[in-house]
Formats: sequence, structure tokens, C-alpha cells
Amino acid sequence: MKEKFQNAHMKVYEEIETMTETAKKMMDELPKINSKLRIDSVNWVSHDGEFSVMLLQDYENSSLKEEDKNSRETLSQFSSQQIEYARVWLLLGPNQEIDELNVRFIPAGEPVNPHDETSATYPEEVIQLAGSRLVDGSVTYSGNGDGTINVYNVPLRFEKNVPEDLDENYMRKLTEGMIENTELVYVDPGQEEDIIELIKLQKIH
Repeated sequence: MKEKFQNAHMKVYEEIETMTETAKKMMDELPKINSKLRIDSVNWVSHDGEFSVMLLQDYENSSLKEEDKNSRETLSQFSSQQIEYARVWLLLGPNQEIDELNVRFIPAGEPVNPHDETSATYPEEVIQLAGSRLVDGSVTYSGNGDGTINVYNVPLRFEKNVPEDLDENYMRKLTEGMIENTELVYVDPGQEEDIIELIKLQKIH
């Protein structure tokens, strides 16, 4: 190779071009085969060590940059509240195949059933998680700040039209029971990848 350079042999340029194309293929294709790989450079050294060719990956402008960035996403990039909402849904959400995760805050003093004036009211602020469809269900809870939550067995929506012959105290007793019989639940940390996917679906209202 050294002799070819010294004599400006045209063949050397063809061989360098072949090596360069091979290097590019290695850089482009190996990460696609194994997403954990990242090829920054490919280097050839002559047998006697006097000649070398190196191709460097322009990684800052590489199309792999965004893919690698996504693969490195961790929970440290998100707030503790976002993580909590995702973990609660992952643990208790009736339907995990949702297209969005709506987060709604209900202040203390709000009626459990907003359609009935006899309804009991929430004694504390609660968080209601729900998908975009009724079939997705909902989770209503308050956090305790220690990895546990108080789960309220409250439907996403109450029926507006109730039988007229019901006891006038029916809704009050029903909603009072929902408040008095909360369930203490420990929220499992869950898998990081699943948590991140749910965080991306969150819509805070």
C-alpha cells in the first residue's frame, strides 16, 4: 500500500474507497442488528504498521443519535408525580391497552357524585386516572407519600337517571360508604420501560 501511495497508483484509491464503503456498512448495519452497539470508528492498519486508514462516525449528526437517545431514557427524566400516575395505572388500571392516560385532580369538598346534591363529599384531594374511553375504566386515589395510596371505589361516571322510588338517602349512604371504605394499596415500582410508555400517554387536566 505504501508503494502504491508513493507511486500515486490509481489502484490505491479504489481500495480505500472499498474499505470506506465497508466501514460505512459496519457503522450503519451493526447497530440495527443489535441496538446496544454503537460503532464510532473503523480502523485499518497495514501489516508493517506504516499505513492506516480510519473512518470516524459523525455521531452527533448520525441518524442513530435519536434512536440511541430514546433507548437511554430513564425515570430520572420525569417528575415523581408522572411516575406515580403511571405506576398506579400499571398496577390498578382496568385496561392497559389505552391510547392516553388522563389525570384529573378533584379537590377536597367536591361531591363524589357531581350529579346528586345528596352525595357525600371527598374529605381530601384525590386524583382520578382514566383512559379516553369508558371501557378503559378509572382509578381514584390519594397518595400517602410513602409508597402507598388510598383507593376509592368510585366509578368514572354515575348514572344521571336513577329510579324515582329509591330511598332519598340512597346516594348519600352509597357515597359515604365509598369514602369510608377506601383500600390501602402498596404501589409496586413496576418495569421502567412500561412506566415510561405510560408517562408518554399522560394528559394532565
